[in-house]
Amino acid sequence: MPKSISVFALVLSISLNLLGVSAAFAASTPAVDLEHGGQLFSANCAACHMGGGNVISASRTLSQSDLQAHLNEYGDDHIEAIEHQIENGKNAMPSFVGKLSEQDIIDVAAYVELKAEKGWQR
Repeated sequence: MPKSISVFALVLSISLNLLGVSAAFAASTPAVDLEHGGQLFSANCAACHMGGGNVISASRTLSQSDLQAHLNEYGDDHIEAIEHQIENGKNAMPSFVGKLSEQDIIDVAAYVELKAEKGWQR
């Protein structure tokens, strides 16, 4: 029986690597806390982005169409593109690196994407 477990582990490892996913990455992928993301959004983002809008530049809302139009790589990976914007800022938007943890940024990005998918309620 122990030999079959080690064969299974080897096959699983090879399969994950062929799919481009390492076992360490799969095990370390953080869980998303949307409630926490919403709280962080309210505390850090809502002053400019209340209801998914944008008080600084009305044409750059958090709707999916505006995110697609203004965020590089949004078409490839929605969450990663939003995370990049939060981390780096742009124009009037500040960078949140050092203000929010990596997990906080993941939670906010997931929250923004969920709200964009569902349509923000203003």
